[in-house]
Amino acid sequence: MSNLKDKLYEKIENWRPRTQRLLDEHGDVVVDQVTISQIVGGMRDIQCLVTDISNLDPAEGIRYRGFTLPEVFEKLPKAPGAEFPYVEGCLYLLLTGDLPTQTEVQELIDELSKRRILPRYVYDVIDAFPSNSHPMAMFSSAILTMSRESLFAKKYEQGMRKQDYWNPMYEDSLNLLAKLPEIATYIYAKIYRNGKFIESNPFLDFGANFAFMMGIAKPYDDVSRMHFILHADHESGNVSAHTGHLVGSSLSDIYLCISAMINGLAGPLHGLANQEVLKWLLDVMEKMGGRVPSEEEMKKFVWDTLKSGQVIPGFGHAVLRKTDPRYLLQHQFALKHIGDETIIKYVDMLYRIVPPILLEQGKAKNPWPNVDAHSGAIQWYYGVREYDFYTVLFGIGRSIGICANIIWDRALGYSLERPKSITTEMLENIAVRSKKI
Repeated sequence: MSNLKDKLYEKIENWRPRTQRLLDEHGDVVVDQVTISQIVGGMRDIQCLVTDISNLDPAEGIRYRGFTLPEVFEKLPKAPGAEFPYVEGCLYLLLTGDLPTQTEVQELIDELSKRRILPRYVYDVIDAFPSNSHPMAMFSSAILTMSRESLFAKKYEQGMRKQDYWNPMYEDSLNLLAKLPEIATYIYAKIYRNGKFIESNPFLDFGANFAFMMGIAKPYDDVSRMHFILHADHESGNVSAHTGHLVGSSLSDIYLCISAMINGLAGPLHGLANQEVLKWLLDVMEKMGGRVPSEEEMKKFVWDTLKSGQVIPGFGHAVLRKTDPRYLLQHQFALKHIGDETIIKYVDMLYRIVPPILLEQGKAKNPWPNVDAHSGAIQWYYGVREYDFYTVLFGIGRSIGICANIIWDRALGYSLERPKSITTEMLENIAVRSKKI
């Protein structure tokens, strides 16, 4: 048993009484009230899910185990000469709530490296897809087919204590996470490189190995580390995270959970935002003749866009009331490394002029750029110009947080999710009665 697993077991044992005490002593305490608009509007803002892995603070952005993202990037161990932390260190933090040492991160790097080898049939499944298939369909299917490898499924069938459910989920999660870079880059090679795949390097960390298999030189290893950490988790209520929790609540294995999560992430209202921003940026650049416009020209273009009924993609967030820290971390990197590139100059100019315009227009609660306003432009610059693949990159990162969440769901024995539905007529009757009162 590795040091990480020992520490996780200790954390779980200390945490379980807290959850049980809440149920036993405070189960009838009212936390929130639900409105009809929340019911019809996709359950937005209803506080009915529990996660200790991350929390979205309106003022400071996403926190991982209580740490803001700038703190995460500052405090987690880094590879020699690297600008950003190891992805493995982020996984350690999300699992335990503790900042790992360099030694603990290296142990986890070695552990994941030993688990990275894909079964031959996974390649066969990917190869069976037509080359014009969407990479997210291939990604989901490759993950799904590995369900036959699930240790949890085998242990559950043999019979085990509920208290021990987390243990094989931990093993399955590390087995899956270790393989995601290989699955993703093999899909990339099949669709976009005529099958020319670069085999993994067992001596590299998660981010560096992904960059190596993509065939992209430094600092793309840091770009990968940054991208995967920034996208690792985002509370439990968004579609991908909630789908993972929901499927996991039925005691499905991690492969079924993450495959389902990927399917939710693939939807245009969730994971496609970064590619939509990039498409819009490239369209603007084309309309401007490829030159960098003046700020006055860009302001006019933004106003014309808004007056035509269109939106400026990449700006605004349902919860945040400031610039997304995930955007700022990418923006700082881009200005440092590729600030002279035209596309980055566009992103930087939009960052300066769009928020005041949206405030003047008066429709946006939060006019600041979010993570999607930048991530596609950086990938595009470093040569990953196939839009459809961006959501696969998103999926690799998001799998880290969801695996951590589901391990803890099993450890704390969270129940099968089963909300109650009511009819439209019932809502109408409730509305009428409330007005009479």
